[in-house]
Amino acid sequence: MHTLPRFLPFAASLLAALILVLAPCRAWALFGSMTVADEIEMGKKFDNTIRAQMPFVDDPEIVSYVKGVVDRVATALPPQPWTIQSGVVVHGSMNAFAVPGGYIYIFTGLILNVDNEDELAAVIGHELAHVTERHVAKRMDQMRFISIASIAGMVAGALLGAGGGQTTNSLGQAVAKGSMAAAQSAFLMYTRENEREADQVGINYLVKSGYNPDAMPQTFELMNKRRWFMSGDNIPSYLSTHPGLDERIGYLRDRIRRMPAETVAREFSRDKFQRIQTLVRARLSGADTALAYYNNKPKTEMLCLDHAGKGIALERLKRVSQAEQEFEIALACGGNDPLVLREAGIFYFNKGDFAKAGPYLQKAAIMNPRDAMSMFFTARLMAERKDFKSAISTMERVVREVPEDSEVRYHLGRILGESGNIFEAHLQLTYSALYGRDKKNTNFHLERTRSLAATPAQKKLLAELQKAIDERFESGVQAEKRSP
Repeated sequence: MHTLPRFLPFAASLLAALILVLAPCRAWALFGSMTVADEIEMGKKFDNTIRAQMPFVDDPEIVSYVKGVVDRVATALPPQPWTIQSGVVVHGSMNAFAVPGGYIYIFTGLILNVDNEDELAAVIGHELAHVTERHVAKRMDQMRFISIASIAGMVAGALLGAGGGQTTNSLGQAVAKGSMAAAQSAFLMYTRENEREADQVGINYLVKSGYNPDAMPQTFELMNKRRWFMSGDNIPSYLSTHPGLDERIGYLRDRIRRMPAETVAREFSRDKFQRIQTLVRARLSGADTALAYYNNKPKTEMLCLDHAGKGIALERLKRVSQAEQEFEIALACGGNDPLVLREAGIFYFNKGDFAKAGPYLQKAAIMNPRDAMSMFFTARLMAERKDFKSAISTMERVVREVPEDSEVRYHLGRILGESGNIFEAHLQLTYSALYGRDKKNTNFHLERTRSLAATPAQKKLLAELQKAIDERFESGVQAEKRSP
């Protein structure tokens, strides 16, 4: 359960995703309106592609928290033909975006740069409003007589132009000039009317789900302030694709002034948000940046969890003895905080001090039974002690919590192999390779799993595995199977 250390630039990733998503949807793009079924299909394809192109957070503590905020806002939506699904992307931009079919993606940079849960919910509400009002689908309908090749060229030009240096920008401009840029520019960005509608509908969702409506203009003000400290290509993508913030802040403030006083007086939610923000900062931002944040924070304001966060940053920088000092401080004042216990347990596990790691991880898992990370490391400790039965049982619980985590499946496969269960070992290693987007190893372990499947129960598990492969790779692995 780790986050990928490197990722493709967002613009390039989104370009790849859009081209792959648009290509199979040629029928609606050329001959008619985009239906709900089209949106659902497009959303699935987009989600599958973007998860292959970009690193997603896999810490269940962060993922479940963000999902909880998204689900809370989603309760305010009118009935939808799809389930709203969320993901947290490891990227420093102060950004979030939603696509047709009910998929919404929140960037870690947004979590780090807003001040409370209400502000996070405000961006989520705005983005979900774009989905419920079908702004993307309507823009695509307007493009229905433009060829897919032209759309791809226009998207390539815009996204390459939004990237890094002068060479990239020149390439982007060259592509755009050859792709009917004037006619297609409307496809790229939400109009001011779209944005106004998303603001008005989004603030309704925010209020109905119990948050403070003032969070929406406050968040836009934060984004405006950040713009002044950034220039050129470094402007956050949320600003470049969501125009007219000053005007929008004004009309939102006017509307809020007409709301009941008790609505505007709602308390902002901070406690749990700040815990999640600590994890994001310590584990997912630059280790030097995280350490600088904690070093600059007044000692009188350092919380127990802050010391754990500083310990995480120091460990990432290989300053192990200093990290241990911070974890000991965190444990001394926060020894009953399951998150402090978990992080200390992980630190001592990585340090090789299994005797010290065990009690912390076990206590964290007891206090928070849904914490898959604590269970994951507890299972690995059990395997180190050759208690394979307990290790397998515990790791299977982790799989139920995070079924598509490649590393969890890998360690379950390793433990099963050590226990002597070779069939299920290769079964899990196939899933691990599948969720890690590794076709070569998917094929390798699939063939081993197939050769070992003897009983009806094993053949049923093999069939379920093959179905998952076909859905994920769209029969790409199936086509490479050897003949029996």
